[in-house]
Amino acid sequence: METDSQCTKKTNNNDSFDDNYYSSTNDENLIPGLPDDLAQRCLSPVSPPLLYSVCHPWRRLLYSPCFPPFFSLYALLSPLHNPNRSRIRNLGEASTHRNSIEFFCFDPLSSAWTQLPSPPQNPPLHLLHRHPSFLSRKLPIQSFTVSNHLVLIAATTHNFSPALSSPLVFHPESNRWFYGPQVSTPRRWCATGSAREVVYIATGVGSHYRGDVARTMEQWDLNKKSGSWCWENKAPLKDGRFSREAVEAVGYKGKLCMVNVKGNAVKEGAVYNVDSDKWEEMPLGMVAGWNGPAAAAMDEETLYAIDEVKGCLSRYDGEKDCWEKLVELEELKRAEQIAAGKGKICAVAASGEKIIVVDVEEKGAEARFWEVVPPRGFEVVAVHVLPRMTRQD
Repeated sequence: METDSQCTKKTNNNDSFDDNYYSSTNDENLIPGLPDDLAQRCLSPVSPPLLYSVCHPWRRLLYSPCFPPFFSLYALLSPLHNPNRSRIRNLGEASTHRNSIEFFCFDPLSSAWTQLPSPPQNPPLHLLHRHPSFLSRKLPIQSFTVSNHLVLIAATTHNFSPALSSPLVFHPESNRWFYGPQVSTPRRWCATGSAREVVYIATGVGSHYRGDVARTMEQWDLNKKSGSWCWENKAPLKDGRFSREAVEAVGYKGKLCMVNVKGNAVKEGAVYNVDSDKWEEMPLGMVAGWNGPAAAAMDEETLYAIDEVKGCLSRYDGEKDCWEKLVELEELKRAEQIAAGKGKICAVAASGEKIIVVDVEEKGAEARFWEVVPPRGFEVVAVHVLPRMTRQD
C-alpha cells in the first residue's frame, strides 16, 4: 500500500457501476456471453487488486453498491503547522469559526487519497487539534469504529470546551454523515469505544470537572432504529481516575478494556463486563504489557498493543495473561494510535507524518510492513479501517 504525498481525487475511471451507467458507456459485457448480474456473481470471489488491474468495467464494478466492498483506510488529518507569526495570528483569528480537522479515505487499490463529503455544519463543527496559544500540545480528538461506521465522540473547541454534544457518525457505504443522540453531559478527556457493536462513553470532563460525570458510564446502540436512539446509564466507575486524559476503551471478548495513563508510566487498568454490567480488575499481565496504543481486530477476539518506546507490536494471550511479541520495528516507536482490521495493524507514527501498516495475517511468517504517506500539508491524527466508499455518478 503506497501513495505519494499529493492528495489526489479519483478520476472518472473509478466511477460507480450501475446498469444505466454501464450500458451507456460500454459496448461489452463484464464477461462476454454472460448477463451482467450473473457476471457479478462470478467476479465477487475474485481478489479486488486483480479486478482493479484487468479492465475499467471491472474496476467500476468494485465501487458499485451491489458489489462486496473492500476495506480502506480512513484518516482524521490536521493541517501542518507553519511556525511564522503571521500564520499563528491568522490561525488564532480563524479558529473561532473554522474546523482544523479534515477527513480523508485512502484507497489501497489506486493508492490515492480522497476527501470525504463535508460533515453537517448545523450545529457548526469546531474540532481543534492544536490551539494557537499552545502549539506544542496536541488536543485529543476521540474517534473509533462500530458496525462499519466512523464515530467521533469527543473533542475540544478553541475555548477549551467540549466540541460535540452528540456523536458525529459517517457511514462509508452510503457516503452519509449524521448525528447520534445527545450525550447527557458533553465532555472531553473521556473513555470511549465500542463492544459488540454498541457505543460506550465513560468518565471525562465537561466545561468543568464534576465528580459525578467523571464516574459515569453510558451506552448507545447504533443498530436500533433512530427513533429509539438514546444513551442508557450503566454501572459507574468507582472513581474519576480515568478522566485525566483521553482513554481508548477497547472491545475484547465481550468486555471493554482500558488503562488510565498512556505509555510506559505506572497505570491502572479497568475492565467493563458488557453482559453483567459490572466493572472488574484488569488482569495483571494485560495491564503490565499495555505500554502504548491498543486495538482489537474487528471480531473483538484478538487484542493488539504497541510498546511506543520499543516499537514492539504484541498480541495478548488471555489464557496465559501475557503479551506475545509479533514484531519489533524502529518505525513503530512513538506510535500514537492504532487500528486493526482485515489482518492488518495500521499505526499513526512519526508524529503523524506517516501510517505504518503491518501484515499480521500470515501466522509463522515474518511480518511485512509498509508506509502510507498522508496528503501533502497534513499530519495524521487518527486512522481507522472501514469498507470503501461507494462511488456516486
